[in-house]
Amino acid sequence: MANKKTILLVEDDEFLAELYATKLNLEGYEVLVASDGEKGFKTASDKIPDLILLDIILPKMDGFEILKKLKANKKTKDIPVILLTNLSQKDEVKKGLDLGANDYLIKAHFMPSEVISKIKKVLKEIS
Repeated sequence: MANKKTILLVEDDEFLAELYATKLNLEGYEVLVASDGEKGFKTASDKIPDLILLDIILPKMDGFEILKKLKANKKTKDIPVILLTNLSQKDEVKKGLDLGANDYLIKAHFMPSEVISKIKKVLKEIS
């Protein structure tokens, strides 16, 4: 499949990062992984992925901060972002969506295959 879509996964849990990266690779995506917020923002700015899967609780810079910076940056403001986190409070969900996330998934409620479906849906909406 030519023209592979690139997904940036910003996740500090090594096991989960590996799990999602493997699943995304199997689905034909190119996967970039960043283990902390600063690396995540830098990678997004340098590589301009097609979509970002973003955890909120991260070392060095949290997901909300990254999202704000991405949306404020001309180069990265149009990259779709799906928040993938364990924070499930209504106000956190609302904050994430208000900051410009395309979707908000709670890790405990979604299987990796369901996350892949969401990614496909968001990528289809923007193409």
